Amino acid sequence: MSDREAVPTPEELLVDLPNPLVPGFNPDPSCVLVDGTYYMVTSSFEYLPALPVYRSTDFVAWEHIGNVAPRQEQVRLARTPSNAGVWAPTIRYHEGHFHVIVTVTASPRGCVVFTAADPAGQWSDGVSLDGIHGIDPDLAWDEHGTAYVTFSGLHLDGVRVVSNRGILQARVDLVTGRMLEEPRELWSGTGLVAPEAPHLYHRGGQWYLLIAEGGTGYGHSVSVARGPGIEGPFEGAPHNPVLSASGTARPVQCTGHADLVRGPHGEDLLVLLGTRTAGRTSPLGRETYVTTVEWADGWPYAAPVPLAPRTEPLDEHFVFTDPAALADPGWLAVGRALESVASLGRRPGHLTLSAESGGIDAFRPDFVGRRQRHVTSVVETRIAPADGRGGLGIRLEEESTIALVAERAPAGNGIRITARAALPTLVSTWSTEVAGDEVVLRIATEAPEEGRAPWLPSGDTIRLGVVDAGGVETRLAECDGRFWSVETAVPFTGRVTGMFAEHGTVHFADFSYHGEGGT
Repeated sequence: MSDREAVPTPEELLVDLPNPLVPGFNPDPSCVLVDGTYYMVTSSFEYLPALPVYRSTDFVAWEHIGNVAPRQEQVRLARTPSNAGVWAPTIRYHEGHFHVIVTVTASPRGCVVFTAADPAGQWSDGVSLDGIHGIDPDLAWDEHGTAYVTFSGLHLDGVRVVSNRGILQARVDLVTGRMLEEPRELWSGTGLVAPEAPHLYHRGGQWYLLIAEGGTGYGHSVSVARGPGIEGPFEGAPHNPVLSASGTARPVQCTGHADLVRGPHGEDLLVLLGTRTAGRTSPLGRETYVTTVEWADGWPYAAPVPLAPRTEPLDEHFVFTDPAALADPGWLAVGRALESVASLGRRPGHLTLSAESGGIDAFRPDFVGRRQRHVTSVVETRIAPADGRGGLGIRLEEESTIALVAERAPAGNGIRITARAALPTLVSTWSTEVAGDEVVLRIATEAPEEGRAPWLPSGDTIRLGVVDAGGVETRLAECDGRFWSVETAVPFTGRVTGMFAEHGTVHFADFSYHGEGGT
């Protein structure tokens, strides 16, 4: 067999690649290949640690190796509202260093460039770039080593708030953070709304400008232009958009915000965000997907994005007797560093949370959690509420939560458990009591039933229960997941499930996550 015959076709490559590539709330992916290893970063919004970093050598197995910004001073999110914060990074490699450029919205930091010699190690505190007023910055260097920042000219404040000047560009000094010229207009796209997410590539003597258009919802798309130099002028492809699921029944919707990278077999791949619509709603938020690219007449053509979840189940079990239990990079807190929220030393063998800012529905909740990565999942924790009140919950943002709340029963014997489903205009509760000083709380999600007409909306099912000392579960509530999905609750993030305190001090012995393969 010749080398040419051994190279997989684009269709074969897509069969071998899982989709989503990185499941759970991981939008706006950017990827770089360095010495045979891929590194990818995604958006994190109001959560800390910020900017997860994933690593792969085969584009199939991805390891979460760390986070660019675990420290509050790197991003300054203390007063940043939900859905703002750390938006749309770009990762690039230049002269021995990795660079991540990102906009931190509703924060004094603005547009920031972080650097590191090792993506798994510690990143710099970051340099803020003066004069870059917009979102979704890209970083590229010309043949002379001059750094260019290309970004979306979306105004987020002032009298021109939410107006958009299209794709802009300026030369910058990455050491001082000084802009070397006023931003120039590069391209406004094809006429769809919200031209954003620009990335520049040099290929075959041409510069290619890849952007997103149509907004990050069901009209999302990818368009491309090319020009003779990094400053243009740019002309759009005749077949734009090169990728979109708009107006289709494809199982992966909202496809856009793409980055181009060379694949393991020398092929070109697009990493991008998308949503899997379980019953026409998206419970997990915007995830990272991949598709193949072929070139014809000097233009890229992207294949539609298939849905191919990993078939193997995932089981995680964190026992808080382990002093390193919170060292896993997947733990999240809202706007605060993990160590300022949770303690492993106050009660031996337990994670302790104290209600200083409020419960899961607070602006800055006393909450630590992890991304939900499977439509069918089970999350459990063993809690000893003592004289406090807290529990296990799902958070999309402070007005869209589901929780199991444990507290000492009024008579002082046993524990009262309250299931609470909260939306902006409605809160429903269900309660029961169990004997003992600690109890296991369980939240299970299940994919929509098959057999419904595809045009009828449905959602996953969320079941809230409590497990007694004998292992018997009492189910308190069953909720329709449509109301805790991207379409109805929040547009930018996704479900994060974890432990919280809403009064006094509560202690947790462990935390487990089971995700069903194929969902």
